[in-house]
Amino acid sequence: MPVWIHPAECSQDTRVGAPAWREAALATMQKARKLTDRCGKEAVTMWQPKDCVRDPHVAHHLCRAAYTQPWRFRVEMLQAGCTVEKPPPGEGVTLWKGKMKPPAWYARLPLPLHRDARALQTAEVVHAHARGARLTAARLCRAQHQINGQLRLLQRQRQATDRRLSEVRKGLLINQQSSKLRGYRPKSEKVPDKADSMLTWEKEELKSMKRKMEEDMEKSEDLLKALASCRDTLAFCCKERLQAVDLMNQPLDKVLEQAGRHSWVNLSRIPSPCSQGQKTPPPDPVGTYTPECATALYEAKRLLMESKDTLLEMAKNEEDLREQQHQISDRVCASLAQKMRETLELKEIMNMTLGLMRGTIHRCTKFNQEMYITRGLIKGPLSKCHMETREKLDRPLVRVYQRHVGTQLPEATRLAQGTDKLQRHITRTEKNLKELLDKRQNLAGSLNCKTLGYEVDYNVVRLRLRQQHPRVYCEQAQRPVSDWDPRTPPGAARK
Repeated sequence: MPVWIHPAECSQDTRVGAPAWREAALATMQKARKLTDRCGKEAVTMWQPKDCVRDPHVAHHLCRAAYTQPWRFRVEMLQAGCTVEKPPPGEGVTLWKGKMKPPAWYARLPLPLHRDARALQTAEVVHAHARGARLTAARLCRAQHQINGQLRLLQRQRQATDRRLSEVRKGLLINQQSSKLRGYRPKSEKVPDKADSMLTWEKEELKSMKRKMEEDMEKSEDLLKALASCRDTLAFCCKERLQAVDLMNQPLDKVLEQAGRHSWVNLSRIPSPCSQGQKTPPPDPVGTYTPECATALYEAKRLLMESKDTLLEMAKNEEDLREQQHQISDRVCASLAQKMRETLELKEIMNMTLGLMRGTIHRCTKFNQEMYITRGLIKGPLSKCHMETREKLDRPLVRVYQRHVGTQLPEATRLAQGTDKLQRHITRTEKNLKELLDKRQNLAGSLNCKTLGYEVDYNVVRLRLRQQHPRVYCEQAQRPVSDWDPRTPPGAARK
């Protein structure tokens, strides 16, 4: 039963307990009160917003209101004049009745599902790494496919350039055969002309074209080796990245479509200023996009740009050189054809001249024979059968006339003068006839040379047209030039 103490007695210091004992009890209660407050605060702070800065001197309801006020709904004005309330973006539960959206609160202590949550986080990290590795592998694989396509295009262009180089070499062989075949002309037909100049010009142009195409072949060979090396590097990096995607069965092309970009290397697409796809992540030595992958993709992009420029240049050079070679060949053939026409014109003139000389020689020969007969008649008979044709100067009538002084007849003098004049004319006629015969022989030889020259030029044009056929290769064009020589008997060269 409690003891009742009178109030008057309380006014006096009638405490029985010692002050030390009382101070110890008060100190114990104070410690208990502080511990209670601290544990209460810690219990409250175990569940609060993530970025909360608590002031220990602020009441709990005031702190909660401070975090609730900034998250009220926002009122937006529409074009029609009406208003609409929208909750602020971000995480957290939207309180539609109270028109507020407090921030998401997080627990600072592990919950009962902490192990499962950490397992889910680990799975998410692993899946993110696998997705990144798969995306990098897709980029590497697409770059490898593009490099392969560029390799095929470059190989096709090299084949076309090699065929054109073979045509140029065949053109040089045809030029050499044409020059050698024109060397079979007679000496009188070997006077340097425009056809020889055109052949020399064609040879220099073909040599220049050959050097240019050989440079293109060397440049494309170096680029081909670089592309093959880059393709192997991309394949190695892609195989390395695919080691972490064994549990993912999505195609790599679908991954690029989901990323919003068909490729990180393809240059055929015109780049847009605002790309909607994912951007290239920065290289990370321990991430999915390693510096080796970045270097391989950069090298692939550089080689693609260089190979496209090289392909355009090689195709343009091949087309230009093909047209230039055809034009050069046509000009050389046209010059040879013009030389053949000129040779035909000279042959016709020579034939006409030979016809005129033939009649002149015939008339000179016949007149010379008549002059010989006339000389024989003036001198007197040359045989017994001519005795009755003419009389001598000492015939009886003349001897009777010359018995008187001063009765000399001019017959002998006139006969001697006529004989001398006839002899001089016969000598001149024989000289003219000899010159005519020599000139006819020379003209006939020149006509034969013109014929041989025409046949040689004809064979050169025929050789060029035949050897320049696309189905005649450089090895097949190495036919002996002696087969085309008009002076070679048929079948002699083949023996």
